Amino acid sequence: MRTRLSICRRKARYTSEADARAAASAAPFVLLPYACDRCGRFHLTSRTKGKRTAPAPRT
Repeated sequence: MRTRLSICRRKARYTSEADARAAASAAPFVLLPYACDRCGRFHLTSRTKGKRTAPAPRT
């Protein structure tokens, strides 16, 4: 699915996937990086349906 330009403009842009993952790890909820087909950089999304995520840490 192609990212809408209006969505791309509102989101933070990261130059590398590593930068996006670092920002996602600081968030209090699950975020996943993805490469944007509009700007060529990485954004974060909270949509995880159908995607593999790391299991929650056991306490």
